[in-house]
Amino acid sequence: DSFMPILLKKFPYISYSFEGEQREQNENLESLKNNYILSLLIVYILLAIPFRSYIQPLIVMSAIPFGIIGAVIGHLIFGMNFSILSTIGIVALSGVVVNDSLVLVDFINRYTKAGYNINEAVIKAGRDRFRPILLTSITTFVGLMPLILEKSVQAQFLIPMAISLGFGVLFATFIILILVPNSVVLINKLQRYYTY
Repeated sequence: DSFMPILLKKFPYISYSFEGEQREQNENLESLKNNYILSLLIVYILLAIPFRSYIQPLIVMSAIPFGIIGAVIGHLIFGMNFSILSTIGIVALSGVVVNDSLVLVDFINRYTKAGYNINEAVIKAGRDRFRPILLTSITTFVGLMPLILEKSVQAQFLIPMAISLGFGVLFATFIILILVPNSVVLINKLQRYYTY
């Protein structure tokens, strides 16, 4: 690591690049990043159409960064380095996290249309969907634990992906149950404030 900077200082006209497996991994990560951004854009559009809102899809998708934080925490707990499979796990995790968040926002909208004020709708939706959202996430995490704790050589390849998915879902769920209802109330208050 320290060899190249010294060499470049001595011979500034020299250029170097990573080849072989390193180059292939960099290309794969770049391709994955571009496809992930594209998929997030498609998810946003697919959410914006039924919600008829530009802001609500952002509330639904706001849980994704917390899922990524959960994945990082999981890697730190197990002392594992981030790999390309960890990133693939994060991509899969985004779909699960969006699904949990989407269910909650959809129920809030339903109760609002049924005549409840925003605070009542948020409390009722939170109460009705708390158990299903929590159980979905806990069963996903528990289902992945045998793979995460597996010691065989064959399983080592898949463990980073399982850690990203398991810990990401678990961490994001607790954030979703707090962040999403509060965000809906806050956005509603701001919209009413700027309408008057």
